[in-house]
Amino acid sequence: MDARILFVAPFTDLVEAAAEVVKEQFADSAAHIKIVKGDLQECIAMVKQEVEDGVEVIISRGGTATLIEKNVNIPIVPIQVTVIDILRAMMKNGKYPEKVGIAGFENVIYGCEDLAKLLGITFCEITLRDEAEAAEKIENAIKNGVELIVGDAISTKIATNLGIPGALIHSGREAIYKAMKEAELIARIRREEQEKSELLRTVIDQSAEGIIATDPDAKITIFNPMAEKMFKLSHLEVMGHSLKKVIPELLISKKNVEDDVQKIGDKTLTVKESRIKVKDETIGNIYTFQNVSQLQQLEQNVRKKLHAKGLIARVKMEDIVGTSPVCTAMKRKATKYALTQSTILITGESGTGKEMLVQSIHNVSTRSNGPFVAVNCAALPENLLESELFGYAEGAFTGAKRGGRQGLFELAHGGTIFLDEIGEMPMSLQSRLLRVLQEKAVMHLGGDSVIPVDVRIIAATNQNLAKMVEEKQFRQDLYYRLNILRIHMPTLRERADDIPLLAKKIVKQMHIVNSQITGISIEAREYLKKCAWPGNIRQLANTIERVMLLSDGPMITKQDIIEARDEEEQEIEIKEEQRNENSAKDNLAEIERNTLRRVLEEENFNYGRAAVRLGIHRTTLWRKLNAK
Repeated sequence: MDARILFVAPFTDLVEAAAEVVKEQFADSAAHIKIVKGDLQECIAMVKQEVEDGVEVIISRGGTATLIEKNVNIPIVPIQVTVIDILRAMMKNGKYPEKVGIAGFENVIYGCEDLAKLLGITFCEITLRDEAEAAEKIENAIKNGVELIVGDAISTKIATNLGIPGALIHSGREAIYKAMKEAELIARIRREEQEKSELLRTVIDQSAEGIIATDPDAKITIFNPMAEKMFKLSHLEVMGHSLKKVIPELLISKKNVEDDVQKIGDKTLTVKESRIKVKDETIGNIYTFQNVSQLQQLEQNVRKKLHAKGLIARVKMEDIVGTSPVCTAMKRKATKYALTQSTILITGESGTGKEMLVQSIHNVSTRSNGPFVAVNCAALPENLLESELFGYAEGAFTGAKRGGRQGLFELAHGGTIFLDEIGEMPMSLQSRLLRVLQEKAVMHLGGDSVIPVDVRIIAATNQNLAKMVEEKQFRQDLYYRLNILRIHMPTLRERADDIPLLAKKIVKQMHIVNSQITGISIEAREYLKKCAWPGNIRQLANTIERVMLLSDGPMITKQDIIEARDEEEQEIEIKEEQRNENSAKDNLAEIERNTLRRVLEEENFNYGRAAVRLGIHRTTLWRKLNAK
């Protein structure tokens, strides 16, 4: 289980003390607490990675805690230094001078005045804000008569270098215990708040009503998927903009309106407006919209039936992993295109996840309540592909189903049809597809009636269709019909920064393969970024699955991946060697046939004389010349 609390100890003694406290007081939750050693700048990169991996609260001390707080945006719990801790450090050698310097960051040196009065000595507080000023301030304190420096690790080290004793303040176990209890409380509260937030987000996103929220300045803060469909706008375009400018036709009331009916664009909507208040202070408004048309209820019933048939798209835009610039730009373009009705052509290498993008486009679109039908044009022979796409009439061919059969275009009515590997579609079917695009209607194979269909077509290919048009392998008019809106799927070479995120998600998805694997190390994720992935995401997933089957866990290491990739390289080399051998055999066979043809021509195509000259039977000569 991932750690939720990270304990960063600036020195070894604190690591040991923290481990003892966890063992004695937090045995039930030890799996959630991770203890590491790190001081000041040296630990920042490690801390950032831990935060990325899911740490929710950090515990540390002194300057290290202060520096971490400046570099991450999650709660930091500093270990408070008590008067007892300071006294314990001073008494370590039995004696202490009359003038003692207490050096450290603000969270180390507070509360020393009472101790000074009790002991009858003078404390000189040396407040440090960063490591750079420590040496100068401590040196000035020594010039003013300070004979002992009590403080954190950096302060005592500088004191020793300047020739006076330095006493390191060790945090007592009671202080560590208090810090861990506070961190546990914060982590639990944060988890509860995240769960509430996720629940609210899910409710808003899954709502059958359009929901828009605004801040006190009437700027949009929430624009849910149903609102996107109603107003044909992406939340990426409207967030932070004035509601009045985004939807100028909306009549905004100055008081709560339970149900108002308004004509907005080509839709008649019910509008409900509510104030969002916190302790009688209005902090914004929330608007809910519903389509008055009875088609909404009908579409919901249709969706239930389609769900039973499996004609649904399961992938959503947020399921597509990636934060790299090219991936973000691709998702933003896809979201915009989804809200149109135009045909989309998706290009990209094999294994880049084209079908996932198509499904997410369908789910963002205004057709998401309709069916999603996918067909691979390269997977079916021409005659079967034709009957699958367009359907057939009764008696159209031998074995045709009684009463005929609907085609995929009819099943996709009101929704989306995805034509994968469109470049593999035979030319004869390309003309029929063009007719569907032009006339919005299909005709059954062997039928004589035209059936209107309302279908949005999304096509995908890993081939260069423009080049295929030049080579007369793809219809030019169909190409222009398909290539209205175009999205290029980036390869893993183009989005290498996304590989660690993809790897982490794949490991979680494949947990059932090896339940002992709990994660993938940072070093392994970084190594994956450096590897070549000609097969893109599909190859990456296959490699990780192989690693999970071979690894003993609990973490996938860089060495695990190297060994798995070595196996893959060996397989590739064997296949390449086999191809080379076959190629060599083919070349020898071609040389032999050329020789036989030449001798046959010289003998004026007399097989008998040519066979005698070659020293073989004439049947053997004929067979070799006609071999494929």
